[in-house]
Amino acid sequence: MFSWHHRIVFLFGFILPFCVGGEVVLHSSEQSANLLIDQSQNVTFYLTGSQDDGLSEAITLYFQEDNNGIIKPIDNTTLKQGGNVTITLTAVKAGHVIVTAVPSLKNISFESTAFVRVDVMKSKEIDTLSTVVGWIYFVAWSISFYPQIIENFRRKSVIGLNFDFLALNVVGFSVYGCFNIGLFWIPSIQEEYFVNHPQGVNPVQANDVFFTIHAVFACIITIIQCKLYQKGSQRVSRICLGILGGIFVFLVISLICSAAKALSWLDFLYFCSYVKLGITLIKYIPQAFMNYRRKSTVGWSIGNILLDFTGGALSILQMLLISYNNDDWASIFGDPTKFGLGFFSILFDILFIVQHYCLYRGNLPHQELEGHNRKNSEDSEDSHSSARNHQHSPQPDN
Repeated sequence: MFSWHHRIVFLFGFILPFCVGGEVVLHSSEQSANLLIDQSQNVTFYLTGSQDDGLSEAITLYFQEDNNGIIKPIDNTTLKQGGNVTITLTAVKAGHVIVTAVPSLKNISFESTAFVRVDVMKSKEIDTLSTVVGWIYFVAWSISFYPQIIENFRRKSVIGLNFDFLALNVVGFSVYGCFNIGLFWIPSIQEEYFVNHPQGVNPVQANDVFFTIHAVFACIITIIQCKLYQKGSQRVSRICLGILGGIFVFLVISLICSAAKALSWLDFLYFCSYVKLGITLIKYIPQAFMNYRRKSTVGWSIGNILLDFTGGALSILQMLLISYNNDDWASIFGDPTKFGLGFFSILFDILFIVQHYCLYRGNLPHQELEGHNRKNSEDSEDSHSSARNHQHSPQPDN
């Protein structure tokens, strides 16, 4: 008879091989490489996990890359049990390529993380310039909210700032913030993303998260000003309320579907980003039309527009620099959404600049909106009438 502790040891020894064996993972020491033309970098491939009789012989690694001559071809090599192998990546021309190592053994389950993203640049100086341009437009966009806040504070009035624009702006940045925070800070959503893009990189960086949080904060400050300062009869229009109501219903239904697991949380966040894209396309229209009706840009800060124009122009410049340096124009024209939205925003900025400096330069509102500055206009007319009467009245004799 076996004692109880012998039975436990036997059971543990029987189950353990099934718990820890059978899976071998192939890794690469680096999963990204940034090279200049004619530059080289070594990458090591190695195995982790249980290495039983299935790996008693050497493994052949086949390297797959569809690089169109971006790097020199890599010869197949062998990897012995418990060892590693080093290959050399040599850049030939600018571009992007993913090099994947595929093991020869098919009877063992490999969970392969053995790939390297290779980015080949033409010039280090252009890459540095692109980074500098990126930080400049990030700063320009970040401070572009404050000229309007300062203008409102100085005038103690928000007359001239369209409430539809503000409402669409705060909703757009809020849903975009959800997308950025989810992909940057929530591990389960990051796992979903990498399941769909196993060789991709997280598209959200720390500065994206900071920018959206800061943008929502600045919009909230402006909304508080709208509550405190003179606003005349301005209010959010019914059309805008209808659009926001449709967005709310769409996101609530998507949220319920995600909670019920009929839709992934990653898809819900993508829907949030699509809402932001749609809002960006329409949010400037109410302000431009309001300026046209009033024949004036008084109350609408041109500083906001100039900074937004600077940020948008530099963002497109950075995209062009990166595309040229990496010989990858498909990143712009193959996926035109980002480029198109930036270009569309710049067109509206140009319209606002023309309105401010050309069409309505120096104009006070020629057409007052209902309830706007009516008392001031009446007081002005009374003062002019009084001055005319005084001018034509007979002077007393001395």
